[in-house]
Amino acid sequence: MLCLNRKARESIRIGEDILIVVMDVTAAGVVKLGIQAPKELKVLRSEVYEQDLRAARDL
Repeated sequence: MLCLNRKARESIRIGEDILIVVMDVTAAGVVKLGIQAPKELKVLRSEVYEQDLRAARDL
């Protein structure tokens, strides 16, 4: 796993098509991210992805 430090308004690029921007970091340590990616690429929070996997197994 690659670990990077970023400040608010700094970004990370993955390949040519994906841009992740740190929009804000609150005093409580909550990080708000902006993700720019192609529409055909599904972007999900981990808990939503895992919930989808469980639902697919239950079918």
